[in-house]
Amino acid sequence: MQYKFLRLSDVKARTGKSKTTIYNDIKKGTFPKQFPNGEGSVAWLESEIVKWQEERINSR
Repeated sequence: MQYKFLRLSDVKARTGKSKTTIYNDIKKGTFPKQFPNGEGSVAWLESEIVKWQEERINSR
């Protein structure tokens, strides 16, 4: 399986959320967690962001 990693700027663009909102939602457990991706860098799995988006769409 091939994974695609997204940086914060990509996650913000795809979700329309600000950095603060993303991190607050992670703390609340309502948004996918980031993971370390090198020195001082974090990333999100694209598949987890897509799944989160699909869940939001299906819950309306």
